[in-house]
Amino acid sequence: MSFTIWVDADACPTVIKDILYRAAERKKLPLVLIANQPLRTPPSPYISSLTVSKGFDEADNEIVRRTQVGDLVITADIPLAAEVLAKGGLALNPRGELYSTDTIKQKLTMRDFMETLRASGIQSGGPASLHQSDRQAFANQLDKILQQR
Repeated sequence: MSFTIWVDADACPTVIKDILYRAAERKKLPLVLIANQPLRTPPSPYISSLTVSKGFDEADNEIVRRTQVGDLVITADIPLAAEVLAKGGLALNPRGELYSTDTIKQKLTMRDFMETLRASGIQSGGPASLHQSDRQAFANQLDKILQQR
């Protein structure tokens, strides 16, 4: 069964993109990076990028529009992951967490809560830096997904 890997590329770390490039080549799978700025990708018949107009959620909307049942989307954006799951796709966080219909509602609630805190002036800080253990967790989860197909 063929499927496409879509990448929410504006915020995707370079080391994660590198893992994805190698996987797309190895498995001969289409990998499409979507961003609101031009991206460099390795020369490959399997790897491409798509530049969308700058604007709030333009890349996310394009990913949702193009995602088919069974496709894999790489994103840290929880609302995007929820939409991908609703369309029958898989969503994988760059830290290696596979989103599921069981956990996405809780993650959306927490995200909204943190957004409310930030809006009221409470500083919550950003996400932690991506560590080697995160890269390994991502690579392991990606391999697991690819082996199941």
